Amino acid sequence: MIVAPHTSAWDFVIGLAIRSVLRLTHVKYLGKAELFQGRFGFFFRRLGGYPVDRFNNKNMVDQVAELFDQHETFVLALSPEGTRKKVDRLRTGFYHIAKKANVPIVMAAMDFTKKEAWFSEPFLTSDNEEADFRKIIDFYAPVQGKIPEQGLAHLKESSFV
Repeated sequence: MIVAPHTSAWDFVIGLAIRSVLRLTHVKYLGKAELFQGRFGFFFRRLGGYPVDRFNNKNMVDQVAELFDQHETFVLALSPEGTRKKVDRLRTGFYHIAKKANVPIVMAAMDFTKKEAWFSEPFLTSDNEEADFRKIIDFYAPVQGKIPEQGLAHLKESSFV
């Protein structure tokens, strides 16, 4: 599952609330390893987090794809931007994880202006990565994040892979 737009730290809090209301407590997430250190580490793990060492040389796609093999049921929520800042293109890691693990992608949107959240139908990655990313960008372009100018609408006119 990918969740966007990710423009504010509030996205995490609102995402947890949506997860709770919809009883999607089995949905896990990745977070930078620093979040899982110190006294808050237990808190983030308890909320379903898996720490990611962004500076480790191991192939992140392989590591995360293995999580799907290690669990009978595993749902992972990722931000396709990989940051709260405005991006020039989406990251591709989530796409390659889904392809390697042979799991579908579900797009989840959180629109702060409309105060709505919604989900796409699941889809498997195809042999046409560009078309898949066009579908993803078209889905998210109209969605307004907490900080709208950091959203994804501007990617409709750009190269994304």
